[in-house]
Amino acid sequence: MWIDPLTGWLNAAQRVDSPNSDERPTGCAIDLIVVHGISLPPSEFGGPWIDALFTNTLDPTLHPYFARIAGLRVSAHLLIRRDGGVTQYVSFNRRAWHAGESLYAGRRQCNDFSIGIELEGVDDLPYEDRQYPVLAATIRALWEAYPTLSPDRLVGHADIAPGRKTDPGPAFSWRRLRRLLEESG
Repeated sequence: MWIDPLTGWLNAAQRVDSPNSDERPTGCAIDLIVVHGISLPPSEFGGPWIDALFTNTLDPTLHPYFARIAGLRVSAHLLIRRDGGVTQYVSFNRRAWHAGESLYAGRRQCNDFSIGIELEGVDDLPYEDRQYPVLAATIRALWEAYPTLSPDRLVGHADIAPGRKTDPGPAFSWRRLRRLLEESG
């Protein structure tokens, strides 16, 4: 797995372009990775709904929850599905709209300097075994492509938006991820 630093695209990912991105601020280094959890509808997995949300094509009539979120303009750089499949929505070189109101190490607007990786999952159900090695390999590829990233700059959405967000939640094993990252290093 590798990333072309000129284009910001991961070679192992299916590409689904999201319009919900823009240029990063001039001179803003990418120096944070944010891990998220997502399922659509809540606590349901599979289906085209995450792609639809990130491409502004989510039909609000198909589920009551969709009616509440269909107008959101959000994205992430990458999604790792329950089966380990990877979809990239935004070039890592661009700003994806994944963090919302956020703060890290005294800096606001984490979208400016971060990469957002969504895991298909929820706070209270275990993530799938297949997702962890894919996430670790992706993070390793990011570290190689972007030397400003480092192991100590890896957080969950809850860490940058406390009180507002809880993902990836207690069902996500940071310990397992860090062990995989150490083993592959």
